[in-house]
Amino acid sequence: MRKKRLYWTLQILGWGVYFLANYALIISNPQELNSETQAIQRTELIIHSLLLFFVSHGILRKSIIKRAWVQININRVIPRLLAVIFAAALLVLVASLSLYSVFHEVYLKEAIFTEVVLPYLAYVIIYIIWTTVYFLYHYLESNNRSLKYEAAMNEMHLNQLKAQLNPHFIFNALNSMRALVDEEPKKAKIAITQLSNILRNSLITDKKRVVNFRSELNTVRDYLALEGIRFEERLKVKYSIDKQSDHFEVPPMMLQTLVENAIKHGVSNLMEGGLIEIATKVEDSVLSIRIKNSGQLVYGRKRPRERSGVGLVNTKERLMLIYGEEASFKMYNENDKFVVTEVRIPQRI
Repeated sequence: MRKKRLYWTLQILGWGVYFLANYALIISNPQELNSETQAIQRTELIIHSLLLFFVSHGILRKSIIKRAWVQININRVIPRLLAVIFAAALLVLVASLSLYSVFHEVYLKEAIFTEVVLPYLAYVIIYIIWTTVYFLYHYLESNNRSLKYEAAMNEMHLNQLKAQLNPHFIFNALNSMRALVDEEPKKAKIAITQLSNILRNSLITDKKRVVNFRSELNTVRDYLALEGIRFEERLKVKYSIDKQSDHFEVPPMMLQTLVENAIKHGVSNLMEGGLIEIATKVEDSVLSIRIKNSGQLVYGRKRPRERSGVGLVNTKERLMLIYGEEASFKMYNENDKFVVTEVRIPQRI
């Protein structure tokens, strides 16, 4: 309904402008002001404008709809569309000459160029403009629908990815606390409180595409404090955070997922434990997040075999969906002692 209303609004507006422009030319001629000739010209203009209006609707539009030309490659449509335009312009010309002959004596042999050729070319140009606007509107509408569909699909995929992370994290956190319940009940209570803080923050950010980096970092601090109860002296944590990082937004649970992955595949596999270092740096409106952990990345067929789980795949997909090619993710060994995960995120304006 909205589409049809817009079509008729543009039709009336476009041909209304055509009528008013020509009417202004008629009344601007002082020699014909208040004359019988001027009245005839006004009548001719009204009939002529209506003729152009109905031919555009009855021939051009219906030809386009009937043959579904807006859905066909434009290069294939142009020759056929021009043929219809020339035919429509010829129809208007014949009808106009017939109308002209009612009010005037016709001397086509003496003025064939000004009375036939020039008007015909003008009608062709007018209808080319009309069809260009018509096709442009349908192209923009189709493109807009495609973008909305793509955005909806991306949003649904992001929600699925976030839903995938929460059970994964809760399962690991509960495992961390289970060992404390019998051995150290006091520490278990502290751990439960920390888990409660993490889950509360997770529920708040669950429906968001991105969250402030500082909020995400606070969740990670709670998580590492929770893990610190389990690992005790075996886990060392170091932070080096650029103050400008607070101006950036990151996917929710992303940083926590990467840190959790570093503990699970790095520190927890080492008898002596190890280090988790989180560092950020801002340069040229890009936030670089660097997570370094003790351990080694084992490669197999060009890919890390031990770290191809849900967390990393999830993180890569979310970065691509939200930031596209502007974000980057990489993981590598450093000095045969550490594994480094680097994420680069652009500033959202």
